Amino acid sequence: MDDIVNAFVPGTLVPIAGKAGGPLDGLSFAVKDLFDVAGLPTGGGNHDWALVHPVPNRHGWAVQTLLDAGASFVGKTITDEVSLGILGENAFDGTPINTAAPERVPGGSSSGSAAAVAAGLCDTALGTDTGGSVRVPASFCGLYGIRPTHGRLDTTGMLPQAPSSDTTGWFARDGETFARVSTALLGEAPGALPTRLLIATDAFAFADPEVAEALQPMVARLSRIVGEVREEIMAPQGLSVWARAQRTLQPVEAWNTFRHWVETANPRMAFSVVAGLLNGARMPEGERQWAEMMRLEARARLRQLLPPGTILCLPTTAFPAPLRGLSQPALQPLKDRISCLCAQGGLTGSPQVSLPGATVNGAPVGLSIIGGRGTDATLIAVARAMGEAA
Repeated sequence: MDDIVNAFVPGTLVPIAGKAGGPLDGLSFAVKDLFDVAGLPTGGGNHDWALVHPVPNRHGWAVQTLLDAGASFVGKTITDEVSLGILGENAFDGTPINTAAPERVPGGSSSGSAAAVAAGLCDTALGTDTGGSVRVPASFCGLYGIRPTHGRLDTTGMLPQAPSSDTTGWFARDGETFARVSTALLGEAPGALPTRLLIATDAFAFADPEVAEALQPMVARLSRIVGEVREEIMAPQGLSVWARAQRTLQPVEAWNTFRHWVETANPRMAFSVVAGLLNGARMPEGERQWAEMMRLEARARLRQLLPPGTILCLPTTAFPAPLRGLSQPALQPLKDRISCLCAQGGLTGSPQVSLPGATVNGAPVGLSIIGGRGTDATLIAVARAMGEAA
């Protein structure tokens, strides 16, 4: 296969056939280089990581599940270093090309997986989502992408970052493939459609006006599918307050995850990655305790908003993908705004699906749907219905 979009880690295009006759027979998949594939190094997006970590001798759970379902593995995809990024730019392996908007970043940290699916190099691809790393590239590349209920899927053989927020996720170009892959990984067929839709007015107001306007036809289509509709504020404390809590908890956990490696191996790392780890290392305990309390409040709010049969919609990202190669000072406020619409995932553990179908100045933007914990199958049913109605 010709890697026309720089999506794959060099040397990892080693095909593995899936089980014949399975429900995903005939589909191909790639995996973010945080998942173990037997016989291939798990590089984690940093060239020094594999030097001190052994090559796995068995597949990670998600990889094995797809193979057992009949999908065939094609290769491992580029990720932001140890998943500490949201834009998809990697100092070691480069930035995968976003075929939907080639002058723009693909989004990260599951950048290579999203780029590979968007370019048609595979039918689906595994990513991970801690602070938005499936949802954001799905929005930027015009794909279906899911962050499942936290803790629902086995993460054995997946390199962790912040375990209280880490999840496995995946991408697809069309609703039917997305539903097939989701059924295999969730172990559950798409469920009944919801009967009530909430529109997160604070999230739509926070997005660029052009994004909010571009998403209105999708919201209208979603409203017809669901039925009853009303407007609600998702985060009464403020979207930026929820984001601050996630940006407190996640770096602390990331530092605890990678501290031994950093202190003993002294790895080469990009400045932005080092800065994030240092932020976690220096986080005051009082700030962490406050963030834990805010997590409880956010979870309570979504439990209140999302009883069975109810889903909520919001823009996945506040703007289309930024241009490639921007300076760190220019990118930081964009990263902060991204986290304001993604923080609920890590804070609450609720499932979220990003749906494609809108563009701003030719660049994709996604509409997200969120359900109560454990309602992943309901969201998959909505995604399939939206695909059929498009």
